[in-house]
Amino acid sequence: MLRWLIGGGREPQGLAEKSPLQTIGEEQTQNPYTELLVLKAHHDIVRFLVQLDEYRFASAGDDGIVVVWNAQTGEKLLELNGHTQKITALITFPSSEACEEKNQLILTASADRTVILWDCDTGRQVQKVSCFQSTVKCLIVLQRLDVWLSGGNDLCVWNQKLDLLCKTSHLSDTGISALIEIPKNCVVAAVGKELIIFRLVAPTEESLEWDILEIKRLLDHQDNILSLVNVNDVSFVTGSHVGEMIIWDILDWTVQACECNFWDPSPQLDTQQEIKLCQKPNDISIHHFTWDEENVFAAVGKGLYVYNLQLKRVIACQKSAHDSNVLHIAKLPNRQLISCSEDGSVRIWELREKQQLAAEPVPTGFFNMWGFGRVNKQASQPVKKQQENAPPCSLELIGDLIGHSSSVERHDVKKERIASKNGLNHHYL
Repeated sequence: MLRWLIGGGREPQGLAEKSPLQTIGEEQTQNPYTELLVLKAHHDIVRFLVQLDEYRFASAGDDGIVVVWNAQTGEKLLELNGHTQKITALITFPSSEACEEKNQLILTASADRTVILWDCDTGRQVQKVSCFQSTVKCLIVLQRLDVWLSGGNDLCVWNQKLDLLCKTSHLSDTGISALIEIPKNCVVAAVGKELIIFRLVAPTEESLEWDILEIKRLLDHQDNILSLVNVNDVSFVTGSHVGEMIIWDILDWTVQACECNFWDPSPQLDTQQEIKLCQKPNDISIHHFTWDEENVFAAVGKGLYVYNLQLKRVIACQKSAHDSNVLHIAKLPNRQLISCSEDGSVRIWELREKQQLAAEPVPTGFFNMWGFGRVNKQASQPVKKQQENAPPCSLELIGDLIGHSSSVERHDVKKERIASKNGLNHHYL
């Protein structure tokens, strides 16, 4: 199957020899996703999928339309029209406690500099905010404080009635690319190559107004931050355009660990030479993270890497998991992982422990008495060192979901089905 990149075909490879792409036969006995249903409704690239409940999910993208789907049958339930340009953010929104009807709500932001609150049960546009000075690129709900935040060239705090409570000054022309919530009423905003810690100050008897304060700027990244996610109760992780992954303490915001050698987990190689020969900047960009209790899974260029939080090292990798950049990954049960790429492919992987190599045999017999057959210890040292540095696990391809004809931006995993998206269509498996 010929896979094409957005923008027209494949780019030429670097000087180094391309790593072989793993393939799998037609049987795919370990792949549970065998049925394909194409969902057609959008007229441009679909960039967002969000699960609404057990029976519905919503999609949105560059055509400015939100579509609500039946997750069981693939039937289009509602089409929400209100934006005039592409949608840049989509999140679910909690119903107000004062409201008797507990309908499913979503918030959408658009390049038309508006944010709309939608009722996904009726398709009604509940409210629209049009006072933004820049495009809102990210949205986050802080349920504990009963507020939500919008990130663009500034950071704004809103209540559930969509009243503006407070905002920061202008932060950057590039804007906030990602937001996460951390303890102590704080949020982390990714702005270019900086992380900015903000603290929300709720009204008190002394001050009846909300406020948002800049607490600290973290300047450890050397290039723009592309990925920012919470990993667990004690850590969050960031990834940059030049392949830097930093794990941060969620309470004091110090660096817990840093990994910058994803293109080769072995410390033996000269990393500068490796970059010059094999890598282009887009080959090592960290596009997305997912995680479990033990590991962080990173989509780095065309590859997939598994970083163990306890060992603080890469324990498995597939340097060429796809023909082009991996854009999104998600965890499946049973140590499995699903990835999607610009090349239009969706692939399923399983994390397996490598079998330990057999112990070095001890020569016996007459010739051994005189030194014949003895292992050269000096010659065996590099091999032993290489075995010690080798990742202890592997990512094995167990499924190849063929159906898209162009870049797959994201997928949503729900029980025994996967909804993935590319240019104009959904593929529901």
